[in-house]
Amino acid sequence: MKFGPVPLEQAQGSILAHSVTTPKRKLRKGILLEDDHLAELRAAGITEVTVARLEEGDLHEDEAAGRLAAALASDPQAAGLRVTDPFTGRVNLLADGPGVVELDVSAIEAFNRVHPMITVATVPQMQQMTDGGMVATIKVISYAVPETDVIAACNAARDAVRLIAPTYKTAGLVVTDIPGGPPNEKGIQAIRGRVEALGMDLSDVQIVRHDTDELARAVARVEGEIAMILTGSATSDVNDVAPSAVRAAGGQVDRFGMPVDPGNLLFSGRIGTRPVIGLPGCARSPALNGADWVLSRVACGITVTGDDIAAMGVGGLLKEIPTRPQPRSSTRAGKRK
Repeated sequence: MKFGPVPLEQAQGSILAHSVTTPKRKLRKGILLEDDHLAELRAAGITEVTVARLEEGDLHEDEAAGRLAAALASDPQAAGLRVTDPFTGRVNLLADGPGVVELDVSAIEAFNRVHPMITVATVPQMQQMTDGGMVATIKVISYAVPETDVIAACNAARDAVRLIAPTYKTAGLVVTDIPGGPPNEKGIQAIRGRVEALGMDLSDVQIVRHDTDELARAVARVEGEIAMILTGSATSDVNDVAPSAVRAAGGQVDRFGMPVDPGNLLFSGRIGTRPVIGLPGCARSPALNGADWVLSRVACGITVTGDDIAAMGVGGLLKEIPTRPQPRSSTRAGKRK
């Protein structure tokens, strides 16, 4: 591609690189200069414009962006994505429903190394999405790029972006109640919002005393393909009431504690084949916390191992929740929290 100022007489068929205002209107950058544009510029006393001119082997930004998007998601429907039409060298990949994003990170990095004018930016790995949310944006920065580089980028990252849709449709919640404990309705509504954002129904909610035996019976009978537990008192040990209740109900606890803050006191396990998530107290707030990361993956049928949770520590320092009873910092310097 050739780029630079040229006399008006040589600008026919070139791409206007910088917007120009005439007495009639504003000619926006990126337009293909035709006879009427040149006449208008000439009448305005303009004799030179900065343009981009494609050379042999170049692809226009829109054609390049369209081809790149088609490589990143060759079958958008199967990948759970919608693809926008190219515009100013940009194509967006949108979520075609709720789910979590799965990326081939090394392939995307290779894609972005091919040519500095060929780019794709994505949300983070395993990001939860709602319908219509932007998963990735492909942007060709210059007005044209070599076709050979477009081909190389396409080959580097074919089908590197997809959305995994929820496989579970229902979830149940058991809440334990303690005298003087936090109000249950607010927490239930926050959890209902999380479940519904994943396209699921909160099919059953049971409230029982904060007692191992009562909780064990409730967890065993609560309806829903995923069982969740929210305790009135924070779970502080793997042998505390909620984890013990899961084991008493014939289940197992695979992991207690996670390096995500807020969300440290989460535990995960299963009863038979049904996943069980012990929610941290911060799940009573709709603000993002570690429970969101685990619930969204479990809802989409993704196995969440102890190693997976351990890896969440990088990037796991989330925004502080104002309502948290034990904030990270204190105005009283040196006070232990």
